[in-house]
Amino acid sequence: MSQTVISTTPGSRAILAGSGFRRLLTVRLTSQISDGLFQAGLAGSILFNPNQKSSPVEIAMGFAVLLLPYSVLGPYVGVLLDRWDRRASLSVANLSRAVLVLPAAALLWTGSQGLGFGLFALLVIAVNRFFLAGLSAALPRVVEDEKLVPANALAATLGTICYSIGLFTAAAVISFHLIGAGSHGYGAIAATASVGYLASGLLARTLFKPDSLGPLEHERHTGKLSRAVIEVAQGMVAGAAHLFERRKAARAIGLQAIYRLLYGTLTLAVLLLFSRYFGEEANRASQSLRDLGLVVIAGAAGAAVAAVVTPIGVRKLGQISWLVSLVAGVGAVVLLCGLPFNKLLLLVATFLINIASQSMKIIVDSTIQHECDDAYRGRIFSVNDTAFNLCFVGGLFITALAFPADGKSVAGLFSVATGFVVLAIWFAISSRQPNAAVPPAPAQG
Repeated sequence: MSQTVISTTPGSRAILAGSGFRRLLTVRLTSQISDGLFQAGLAGSILFNPNQKSSPVEIAMGFAVLLLPYSVLGPYVGVLLDRWDRRASLSVANLSRAVLVLPAAALLWTGSQGLGFGLFALLVIAVNRFFLAGLSAALPRVVEDEKLVPANALAATLGTICYSIGLFTAAAVISFHLIGAGSHGYGAIAATASVGYLASGLLARTLFKPDSLGPLEHERHTGKLSRAVIEVAQGMVAGAAHLFERRKAARAIGLQAIYRLLYGTLTLAVLLLFSRYFGEEANRASQSLRDLGLVVIAGAAGAAVAAVVTPIGVRKLGQISWLVSLVAGVGAVVLLCGLPFNKLLLLVATFLINIASQSMKIIVDSTIQHECDDAYRGRIFSVNDTAFNLCFVGGLFITALAFPADGKSVAGLFSVATGFVVLAIWFAISSRQPNAAVPPAPAQG
C-alpha cells in the first residue's frame, strides 16, 4: 500500500524556532479569538436569546445562509489566492472584517436580524473562510516540507483553542451576568471582535514582506477583468485535473467531506440537547450557555490532545490506518457516550470526537500541502473548504428534518454511528488501490 512518507519527528519547539511560522501563527491566533467572539454573538442570539426561539430548521437555515454562498464561490476565490500576493490577501481580509463586524453588531444590538444583518454576517463569515484558506496555502512558504504535519497540528490546534477562548469568554460574560442574555449583550460581544481583526490585519501587513507568502511574481497571472472571469473557470478545470492526478489528496478530501456530513448531524443534535432538552425551563438560557461553555472547553481540549497524538499515531500506524482507526472509533463513541443522553457523557464524547476531527484536519491539510504543487494549492484548499462546509450544512439539515425538536433521537444516533463505521471501511478499502502516477504539470491560471 503506497503512502506518502511525511516525517513527524520535529516537535513544537523545533517548529516554533522558525520565525516565519511564529509570525504567521500570530496573525492566525489573533484573528481566531475574534472569530470565537463574533460567532458566539451570532449563536447566542439564535439559540439562547430569551426573546426568540428558533426552530431546528431555522437554525440550519441560518448556518446555510452564512456558509453556503462562500462555499459555492470558494473554488473561484482559490484561484484568486493563486493570483494575488497572499500577504496582502490576509491583511486586507481582516482589515475589511474589522469594519464589517460593526454594522452587524449594531443590528444585532437593536434586534434587527433581517436581511441587512444576514448580509453583513455573511460577509464576515465568508471573508473568514478566504482568510483561513490563505493561511493554509501560505504555510508551506514558512515551514519545511518535512515539518508540515506537526506544523499543521500546532497551528490548527492553537487556532481551535483561541477560537474556543473567544467562545468561552462570551459564554462566561453572559452566564455571570456581566452582560445581559439579550440582543444588547450579544451585540456588544460581537462588536468586540473588531479589535482582534484590526490587530491581525495590521500584523499581516507589518510582519511579512510582499511576496514572502507566495505565490511568486512569475507564478501569478495578470490581465483584464473580463479575462479574469474566464481564467477563473480555466483555473478550476486545471485545479480539478491536478487534484485528479493526486488521488491520495482527492481521497483525503472525500473522507473529510463525508465525515463533516455526519459531524454536522451531531453538532445540531448537541446544540438542541443543551438548549432544549437539559435543564429547567425557568433558567434554561443561562444554564444552557454555561453548559455550552463546557462543551467548548471539552472540544478545545480534544483539539489540543490531537496536536500531540496525531504525529505519534501517523508515525506508528501510518496515515491511512490512523485515519481508519479514528473514524471507526468515533462510531463507537457515538453509541457508548451518546445514547444515555447524559451531560457528562456528552462532554466526554465531545472531547473524543474532537480529537478525531482535529487529527483528520491536520492530516488532510498536510496531505494537500505535500501532494499538490504550490501553484494549485490555493484553489485545492478552497475546494476542500467548500466540501467541508457544504457537507457540514447538509448534516445540520438532516438533524433539523429527522430529529425531534429537542435533539433526542436513539434511531438518529444509531444511524450516524453506522455511517462512521461504513465510512471507515470505505476509506480502508479504497486506500489499497495504487495512487496514480503524478506527471509534471505546468501551473495554469
